[in-house]
Amino acid sequence: MRPGIGALRARLAAGVPPRVIAEEALARIAAFDDPALFITLRPAAEILAEAERLPEGPLRGLPFVVKDNIDAAGLPTTAACPAFARLAGEDAPAVARLRAAGALLLGKVNLDQFATGLNGTRSPYGTPRNAVRGDLIPGGSSSGSATAVAAGIAAFSLGTDTAGSGRVPAAAQNLVGLKPSLGLIPTRGVVPACRSLDCVSIFAHSVAEAAEVLAIAAGEDEADPYSRAAPPFWRALEAAPPALRLAAPREEQLLFDTPEDAALFEAALARAEAMGARIARVDLAPFLALARRLYDGAWVAERTSALREWVTRRAEALHPVTRTILEGGLTRLTVDAFDDMHAAAEARRLARRLFAGADALLLPTCPGVPTLEAMLADPIGANARLGTYTNFVNLCDLSALAIPAGFRADGAPAGVTLVGPAFSEGRLAGIGAAMHHAAGLGPPPPAPAPLAADEIALFAIGAHMSGLPLNPQLRGHGGRFLRAARTAPCYRLFDLGNRPGMLRAAGGGAAIAGELWALPAAAIGPFLAEIPPPLGFGRVTLEEGESVLGFLAEAEGVAGAPEITARGGWRAHLAARG
Repeated sequence: MRPGIGALRARLAAGVPPRVIAEEALARIAAFDDPALFITLRPAAEILAEAERLPEGPLRGLPFVVKDNIDAAGLPTTAACPAFARLAGEDAPAVARLRAAGALLLGKVNLDQFATGLNGTRSPYGTPRNAVRGDLIPGGSSSGSATAVAAGIAAFSLGTDTAGSGRVPAAAQNLVGLKPSLGLIPTRGVVPACRSLDCVSIFAHSVAEAAEVLAIAAGEDEADPYSRAAPPFWRALEAAPPALRLAAPREEQLLFDTPEDAALFEAALARAEAMGARIARVDLAPFLALARRLYDGAWVAERTSALREWVTRRAEALHPVTRTILEGGLTRLTVDAFDDMHAAAEARRLARRLFAGADALLLPTCPGVPTLEAMLADPIGANARLGTYTNFVNLCDLSALAIPAGFRADGAPAGVTLVGPAFSEGRLAGIGAAMHHAAGLGPPPPAPAPLAADEIALFAIGAHMSGLPLNPQLRGHGGRFLRAARTAPCYRLFDLGNRPGMLRAAGGGAAIAGELWALPAAAIGPFLAEIPPPLGFGRVTLEEGESVLGFLAEAEGVAGAPEITARGGWRAHLAARG
C-alpha cells in the first residue's frame, strides 16, 4: 500500500497516534534501503519527539519531505552540491506553512544538482531508485521528492519546477505532479535555478491531495519579489464541468519513445472525449520553438548568474554535466537575451488566444520514461527529449497538472499533463481528478464544495454553460461549476439566434436542462451588466423545488422567436440544429 493523505488521515481519525505514523514512515525508509534517497534524514528521536507535539491543523501527523534546494530550519541545504551546503536558519515559507498545518518533516531528499536536469542522475549523492521500476530513471530534478512519495514513505512532498522538474518525475513514478502558477507558492528560501521561472511544486497520490497541499502552501510573501497573490475567489480544486473544450497537439507534433507510449496518450484523449470533452488539435510549433530556447539562450545565463562564483571560481565542485551547462551561460550575449524575451512575449500572446477557446491543453508529460542505461548513454540529448512538452510552460506563465495515464506492457508508467492559464489550478484539478479516476488509477473526484457564504447559486441555460462560447465570461467572474440541473416543468424556451430565452409558462411548459454554478455575490452586478437584453436574472424553480437565481427573458423580447421547448434545453437544440 502507498499511504496517501486520505488513508493516513483516516487512521489518525480512528485514533492511531502521529508517533505511530512516524514510526511506520521510518520503517519504510529502512525497508526501501536507498542510500541515494535522503541527503539529510532527521534523527529518528527528533522526528518521533516532534510527532508528539505537532500543532493542530489539516495536515496533522502526515509525514512529508522536501527537495534539498528548499530551506528547512536547522537542516543543511545542499542543492546536491556538498561544497555548497549551508545551514538554514528558518523554513522557506512553503515549508513553514505546511508545518504550521501539522505536517511532519522527515528530511531533505536528493535532486539533480542545482535543479539542472529532468532525469535524476546528476547528483554526487547518487541516483534515487525509481519506486515503480528500478531500471528506469526516477525523473528530475525533483528525483527524491517523487521517489519518497511513490515508495510510500511520505504522504506528499515538495519539489521545484523550472522546466518540468515537478512533472517529469510524476510521470516516471506514477504520481500526480502539480506545478502552480509562477509566484503562487513563494520561492523565498529556494536555491534559484532560473529565479524568474522557478516554482515550488507538489507530489501526491491524488489530485485532490495535491490541491489540498497547494491551498495551504499558497499565498503571497511580502519578502519575495516574485511572489503573487491569487486572484479573488481562486480555488485549488473545482468540480469538472460536464462539457469541456480541450486542445491537443497536432498528430505530427507528437513525439513518443514507443508505440505503446503513443497509444496511452491516445487513450487519455479518448477518455476525455467520453467525459464530454471536445478535442481540438492545435499548432504547438511556437511553443515548442520557445521551449528549445530554455537551454540555449537567456535562461541559461540566468541559471549561471545564480551560481556565478561557483562556475568561475569553484567549478571543480560541480557535477560534470551541470558544470558544462552552467559554463555555457557565460558566453550568452545580452542582445540575444532580448530576442528570447520577445519570443516569450509572442508565445504568451498565442497562449492567451489558445485558452480563449480551450479550458485546458492536454499534452504527454514526456515522450516516455527512459532506462538509466539509455540516459547515461546520451545524458544531454535524452534529458532534452524529456522536456519536449514541459520546457515552455513556465516561460509562458502557465499552470500545469501532471497525472498518471497508465502503463506500458513492460511496466513503464506514462503520464499526461493538463496546462492552463496562470491561476487556473482549480479548473485543471477538477478535470485532472476526473481523468485520473476514469483511467482507473485515482479515486473518484471529490464533490464540489458547498455554496460558500459569499456565493450565490446561478442557473445557466445557454452559451454560458460549460464548453460553450460564453463560459469563460462566467468563469472570469469567479464562477465555478456545481452540477447539472433541470428546472421544474413550467418553463418555455426560445431560440434567439446565438442564445436562448426562457420564460415561466402560465400553463404547461417543460423541464429545461441547464447547469448550476456558484458565483461570488460581489460579481452578480458586474456580470449582469454584461448580459444584453432581453435577458436578465430572475428566480428559477428547479425540479427539486429549490428556487435559485437564473437567466430569464422578457416576454416582449422573445415574441416571434422560434420555440424550442420540446428540445428540453439549449445544448440539445444545438446538437439538433447541427
